[in-house]
Parts: sequence; structure tokens; C-alpha cells
Amino acid sequence: MARRKKKLPTEPVTATIESLSPEGRGVARIDGKTTFISGALPGEEVRFIYENIRSKFSEGHVHEVLKASDDRVEAKCLHAHICGGCSLQHMNADAQIKHKESILLGHFKHLAKIQPDEVLKPLTGPLWGYRKKARLGVRYVRKKGRVLVGFREKGTSYLAELEQCEVLHPSVGLQLMDLSRLIGDLNCYESIAQIEVAVDDTHCALIFRNLIEVNEQDRNKLIEFAKQNNIELYLQPKGPNTVTLLYPDVADLSYCIDDDLDIHFKPADFTQVNSEINIKMIERAIELLDLNKSDRILELFCGLGNFTLPLARRVASVVAVEGDKSLIDRANDNAEKNNISNVTYHVANLMEDVTGLPWLKGDYNKILIDPPRSGAIEVLPHIVKLGAKRLLYISCNPATLARDTDYLVNEAGYQLVKAGVMDMFPHTAHVESIALFVK
Repeated sequence: MARRKKKLPTEPVTATIESLSPEGRGVARIDGKTTFISGALPGEEVRFIYENIRSKFSEGHVHEVLKASDDRVEAKCLHAHICGGCSLQHMNADAQIKHKESILLGHFKHLAKIQPDEVLKPLTGPLWGYRKKARLGVRYVRKKGRVLVGFREKGTSYLAELEQCEVLHPSVGLQLMDLSRLIGDLNCYESIAQIEVAVDDTHCALIFRNLIEVNEQDRNKLIEFAKQNNIELYLQPKGPNTVTLLYPDVADLSYCIDDDLDIHFKPADFTQVNSEINIKMIERAIELLDLNKSDRILELFCGLGNFTLPLARRVASVVAVEGDKSLIDRANDNAEKNNISNVTYHVANLMEDVTGLPWLKGDYNKILIDPPRSGAIEVLPHIVKLGAKRLLYISCNPATLARDTDYLVNEAGYQLVKAGVMDMFPHTAHVESIALFVK
């Protein structure tokens, strides 16, 4: 017989918040049990509503703030309490970045038993309208009588009912209701699953994931919307290779870095979410690598050439490796369009055994890696054998960075000289960081 689920208390419970969890929830102890409370900040006294009670921990959300933290601010977005796109709008920006820095340093301490010799000043940028890449859910909800477009609710699989988004680029964030009305007016209104957003320096591109064929009448409505709103609009009936431009006849996305380098990309390609932080991040990477014209650079997880091309301008040569062949094809095109000829690109799955691959036989004195959230532990034993004097690690996950730091410092003989955070995703718990290792 299945165990009956315990009924949750309906009355608010009072709690004192002791700390903030890595994902941005207040942490309290209720009857000896750890309780995570969304919308609460350290030092606050709150009344909260239980959402979930488990054997080892419980979860809830703030019902009322009885004693507010000095770090508490009024959320700018009307939907901040329900939308899962942000988790820290109720916390002032300076406190957010201090929290992210403490998360990074805490991971170094607990996983690598080390701290950097120098903590870098955080890189900060725009707080609103910064997000140029996103995947928005789309769903027709009969009870609400309309199509919902946006992010999911906090802690559920349901789409939040949003009117606008303050962190998305305004070309999309202020158009959620227009997109809702557009899709609601299509014959295929129940068969648009999501919208992929990509904004460059001057254009906004939207990829509509259509589960059925879009008829001519609907195509004309989509084209008219794209014309009126200066949008490059694509359809994607199946996998990533089926992305097809609907309007205009020709489109090209690009962003400028290093004053005059143009990086061209497709709307479904990985690019950095926050273009201003990206530019500052590249500048910091150049500074930390201490580049000169005799340097021979190895770059892993190079993508489109976001770091590759600015580095190549300042050194003798760059060998860049990436697992996605389509990105390498575009990286080669970007090098050619920018008249850069001292880069050699290779395709290799860096999560698998790379023993014997030709680029590992090169002579490099500096290395840059920018791995995914899972980190670079599979390839690190190979690259430490190269004996590079400087290794710069760009990370989107402080936990795997700290794990890899443990290997680099405590096994491979590198020193963690500098590390710091970059506020790529304000108002979220996401921590982007950079770390310099010196042999």
C-alpha cells in the first residue's frame, strides 16, 4: 500500500533566516530541520508557507517579512515572486555579488582546501535588459484563456503568467504580451512549443519551435509581425539542423569585441548572455594571461572564437579546440572575415579520451579553457603534461571549478594566484568566475 503523502501545514510559520543557500534561498532551522525559504534573506525574521516537507529538509516561500534585512529592496519585476527566471531581485545588487563571491570562495575552501592569493574585483555591468540569449516556454492554457510565453514558475513545471520581463533585452522582454497575442491568433496556436531568443548588437532573432507544419496563413501573420517589429524570424520543425529563416530573405547576426572584431553567429549557437560583461571578461582574460608576441596559446572549448580572435591579435599563434563541428566551421569563418591567420582550429570531444590527438603534441606556454558546467576534469590530466606556465580557467559552475582546482593545485603543482566572479546573470544565483593558475 502506497504511503499517504503528509498534509502540509496551511498556517504561516515564523522563522529566523541564518544564511543564504547557493541557489539564493534563505536557510532556517525549524525544529532542528534545515528549511529553505524562497524570498528570504540572512538576518531576517519572516513568516513562511510550507511547500514541501521531506525527511531531511523542508521548503517554503515567504508569506510576510517581519524584520527586513538592510540588503532587501523592492523587486522591479511584477512577477519576481512567481517567475523562476530570477531568484534574487529582492536583494540589492552589491549584496548579490558579495553572495556570489562568498559561494566561489566557499567552494575553494571546502573542495580544494585553498584560497586564491588575490581575490579579483568583481566584474559588474547592467542590471536590467541585459539578457540577450534565452529559451522561452510557450503554452496555450485554456483556464487562462490565452497563450503564455516566458519562464517557468519557481519550483514547478508550469509556465508563469508574465506580462513582461525586466532582465530580457527590451526587444523581447517588453513584447511578451504581443508574442502571446500573435501565437494565440495562429491556427497552430497549440503547437508552438518554445521560442529561442538571440539578440546581437543591432538585431533580434526568434526561433519558433513548431510541432506541426505552419500553413501559409500563419506564415503570413508571422512575417507581418517580424516586419513590424524588426525581427529576424525562424521556424524549427524538428531538431537543431531544421532551423529555417522565414523572414527576412537574408539575415546575419554578429557582435563586436576588441573594438573592431565582428563575431558572426547563428541564432541557436552558444553565445554569452550578457554582452557588456563578455567584453569586460575578454579584457580581463587578456590582462591575466599577460600576453606577448612570442606566446603560443592553447584554447579549449573555444566555441565561435569569442576569446580566440582577441588572443590571436596579441600572440604568435593560437590552437583552438571545440567539440561542435558547426561552431568550428563558424570560428574558421570568423577568423577569415577578420583577417586573422595565426589560428588553427581542431574538432575534438573534450569529455572523452583525447590521447594522441595532434594538437596535444604542440608546444604551448599559456592555456585558456572555458568548459561547460560539468567542468574540465577529463582533459586536465592531458593539458597539465604540456607544462604551460599560465592556465586561465573561465567557469560557469563554481563547484566544478573548485573540484578542478583541487586537481590543478594539489596534484599538478599549479598555484591559484587570482580568482574572482563576474556578474553575467544579475538577479539569479548563477555564478560566473575566472581563475588564474601559475606553474
